[in-house]
Amino acid sequence: MKSGFVAVAGRPNVGKSTLVNALCGEKIAITSKVPNTTRRRLFGVAHGPDYQLALVDLPGFQRPMDPLTERMQRTVDSSFEDVDAVLLVVDARAHIGSGDRFVARRVFGLEKPVIIALNKVDRLKPAHIATQMKAAAALGDFHALHPVSAKTKEGVGELRGDLVYLLPEGPAYFPSEQTTDLALEERIAEVIREKALHLTREEVPHAISVEVEEIEEKRLRALVYCETESQKGILVGKKGAMVREIGTRARPEVEALLGHPVFLELQVKVRPKWRRDPRMLERLGL
Repeated sequence: MKSGFVAVAGRPNVGKSTLVNALCGEKIAITSKVPNTTRRRLFGVAHGPDYQLALVDLPGFQRPMDPLTERMQRTVDSSFEDVDAVLLVVDARAHIGSGDRFVARRVFGLEKPVIIALNKVDRLKPAHIATQMKAAAALGDFHALHPVSAKTKEGVGELRGDLVYLLPEGPAYFPSEQTTDLALEERIAEVIREKALHLTREEVPHAISVEVEEIEEKRLRALVYCETESQKGILVGKKGAMVREIGTRARPEVEALLGHPVFLELQVKVRPKWRRDPRMLERLGL
């Protein structure tokens, strides 16, 4: 049995969480086009007949702007201590520049094997992919470089095989049926937040957080937090239309996690400057 931990690193919005989901074969982490969607470290576990690959999905590297992003960056920094390898993800559709080089300097300084994934290659011309591969190859002394599409799964199998190759022999760290370390309540809260991110305008997403308050057999109650009354107005929508739509979109995934139908009750609450409140961040597990 080969088993171990691989940290997934990269700038915000390069597709790290989508790639973790593709490598694990199911949805583990929420995704959106909003930078810094991933706020906490989570494990996505890929199981095979003779391996267990634990992918450590991390927030993107960033310059901290408030206590929340300070905690996110500390999570990133501390997560490299006990991993067996690093998966460095770069965006094939964006300029590979100073931000990627900043992350690469940190990653390649760990003296651990690094695999580079050039993500989002679907619908790109071969010549453009070749140019981006050359730019990615200049980031450091890598073990392998894989052009992949987390969206279409192109190249994901080969990437998974190379990651498993780097793992040491060891025990299974997770039960065979476990694909993430997130608690059920945390997974449900993240699903609701994902739908809110998809539906709200630019000024709202970074101020949204979700807490599952109560789970009963036929009813689930969750609180959607924001920071201002104007944000609450957007989240609630005209005659409650927005919050109902968030619930409608979240319910199928929530019911799949629970294994049975449920009435999903969402309440929007204003918590001014919650991203700067250590007690609130602790309460939300951030």
